[in-house]
Amino acid sequence: MIKTLSRILKQDKERFVIPKGVQQVIPIRAIWPDGIFFVGNKFSKSYRFEDINYAVASREDKEEMFLSYSELLNSFDSGATTKITIHNRRLNQADFEGSMLIPLREDPLDLYRKEYNQMLMDKAVGAHGTVQEKYITISIAKKSVEEARQYFARVTTELSAHFARLGSRCIELDAADRLQIFHDFYRMNEEASFRFSLPETMRKGHDFKDYICPDTLEFEKDHFRMGELYGRVIFLREYASYIKDSMVSELCDLNRNLFLSLDIIPIPTDEAVREVENRLLGVETNITNWQRRQNKHNNFSAVVPYDMEQQRKQSKEFLDDLTTRDQRMMFGLLTMVHVAESKEQLDSDTEAILTTARKHLCQFSTLSYQQMDGLNTALPFGVRKVHALRTLTTESTAVFIPFRAQEVIHPEGIYYGQNVISKNMLIANRKQLLNGNSFILGVSGSGKSFTAKREIVNQVLATDDDVILIDPEREYSALVEALGGETIHISATSPNHINAMDMNRQYGDGANPIILKSEFVLSLCEQLMGGHHLGAKEKSLIDRCTASVYRRFLQNNYKGDPPTLQDFRAELLKQAEPEAQDIALAIELFTAGSLNTFAKPTNVNVNNRLICYDILDLGKQLLPIGMLVVLDSILNRISQNRAKGRNTFIFIDEIYLLFQHEYSANFLFTLWKRVRKYGAFCTGITQNVDDLLQSHTARTMLANSEFIVMLNQASTDRRELAELLNISDLQLSYITNVDAGNGLLKVGSSLVPFTDKFPRHTRLYSLMTTKPGE
Repeated sequence: MIKTLSRILKQDKERFVIPKGVQQVIPIRAIWPDGIFFVGNKFSKSYRFEDINYAVASREDKEEMFLSYSELLNSFDSGATTKITIHNRRLNQADFEGSMLIPLREDPLDLYRKEYNQMLMDKAVGAHGTVQEKYITISIAKKSVEEARQYFARVTTELSAHFARLGSRCIELDAADRLQIFHDFYRMNEEASFRFSLPETMRKGHDFKDYICPDTLEFEKDHFRMGELYGRVIFLREYASYIKDSMVSELCDLNRNLFLSLDIIPIPTDEAVREVENRLLGVETNITNWQRRQNKHNNFSAVVPYDMEQQRKQSKEFLDDLTTRDQRMMFGLLTMVHVAESKEQLDSDTEAILTTARKHLCQFSTLSYQQMDGLNTALPFGVRKVHALRTLTTESTAVFIPFRAQEVIHPEGIYYGQNVISKNMLIANRKQLLNGNSFILGVSGSGKSFTAKREIVNQVLATDDDVILIDPEREYSALVEALGGETIHISATSPNHINAMDMNRQYGDGANPIILKSEFVLSLCEQLMGGHHLGAKEKSLIDRCTASVYRRFLQNNYKGDPPTLQDFRAELLKQAEPEAQDIALAIELFTAGSLNTFAKPTNVNVNNRLICYDILDLGKQLLPIGMLVVLDSILNRISQNRAKGRNTFIFIDEIYLLFQHEYSANFLFTLWKRVRKYGAFCTGITQNVDDLLQSHTARTMLANSEFIVMLNQASTDRRELAELLNISDLQLSYITNVDAGNGLLKVGSSLVPFTDKFPRHTRLYSLMTTKPGE
């Protein structure tokens, strides 16, 4: 027998003791705060790893992921045993309601909050309702916990590096995290009640098992009872010669609480080669003896029997895998425990799992009179008490790949739709990303405005954050009015005025605000003077006059009315230089003339928490100046909110219009780079992705945005996006000729296909829809 295997089997041997209570069924003998458990005769440690988008990856990407996963398996230490576990757990309804539903505030908006909550509840019920978590547990026999700790420190570094290469992340679990896994399984529907403090438990002299064990455990021949629930442990008895990589994800598709564990015992290559050579030698000897017997009977043309030929061929292939193809010999065991609320349901679920396995030409069997050992093997304790090992190579082990599709479930996030693959809700929190700026992209009619409006509704109803909109198509007025916001109509004839020279105490982020304002006025004057670049003399004059008109306002400690563009022009006219007169004459149309809408004191409420700047009626002449003033006004508001510790969400519809003007494009670029530290988040909405990407500025902004909603795309836009964001062909199919509200969501490094169907017969839908006839 292989030395390593016999040594591990010897280490796994334990004296059989009949448990006298439910606590004794749990095989943990001691725990340490850093998550090391003493189970059986070994020390074990668990890690949680994140899913990656394997199911929707292209064939080339799948091969790359498969090879990277094979490398991970090859890196396992042959002195230790490794258990890879997939845990399906049903979402707790009470937890969901507490974290996702919007609390009512007894104000006029409660009407909409109730509607929104009802929609979330319907989605939660219709969703798969299960969260999938994945663990890797390493068990090693060491003399002391110090030795084990040193070993696990080295393993942690290696695992983190390998999972990072896969695009995943590996997180160490401490004692409380590991105990919570077992608590959630043993005490289903009581997940929220888990409270555990190791120092307190030690001080009171309590047993940690009391916090996690079920009320009762009864083991029958082919199932077990755990309190009111029924469970069954099955194992993979017969393996097909060819298994598809989708088998594990299909087995875990069952909408039940379950654990699927793959135990792996890697064998050192030298021992494996020696073992296979011995087997091959035995096969060759048998063939030689058979031929000798045939020759003795003068049967010189006899063909070697098929079974012997197959043995020879398989042994040679196996030896070839080990010596030339970087494969390792491994012993594997696949166990699975699933739980149901009744015996009938349990039998039905078992049959569904067996059918799935038979579809892949594999055979599962129920463990008879071994349900307790099977349960402890399937749970991520780090013990293996079922002896049904199967010889595998690295590749045949990697076929049981645990990856499927990424989920997006951020704490305190908001709803963005449902994952097309897993049917789970996508709950994202832009505040948790490195850079919360966002783009919503799609052709006309794909649901861009609706997606933006749903996010605005969620922010207004559920948070105290401020929301600011730039609306060039007058699509948001009804929604803003219904939510108690302020719509500011900006045009040459509008009675609404925004003072271009407005300034508050926080303007400029603590630096000299005059410097920042002077830069803004320079840009404004360049625009007002027809877009030609100013000379050095003109710039000096503008800077001098800007400082001069703000002097009294700053001396009064920002009290009183800030200066206007009319004051600025008056200051220019006082200067002796002829260039000053030229500038004053050039800006006369916009200060004292008919387009003076930004040269008057502000007369609208710019302090409402929901503001919509309606720029539909801004003429061609006023648009570039209007956009600069509006963006500066928004920057003013962001800096005010930062001082209050409040977040600001900015939505800019048809953002490509702003990139047509150099100054507003540069201002946006600066805004995109700087607002994160101000606690603000920008969202650009556009349909002309191709046009947008013509601008180098816009391309950089798009590449730096961590949150992108891609809806149905035109063919030219698809190619550009695929190149920019590295989207596979299979992922592109989710933004090709799809219905409104379907697409791809980029959250950080994750790309998740989603669908978002909002109930039509609601007040919110009628406020948000932009479809003609609705």
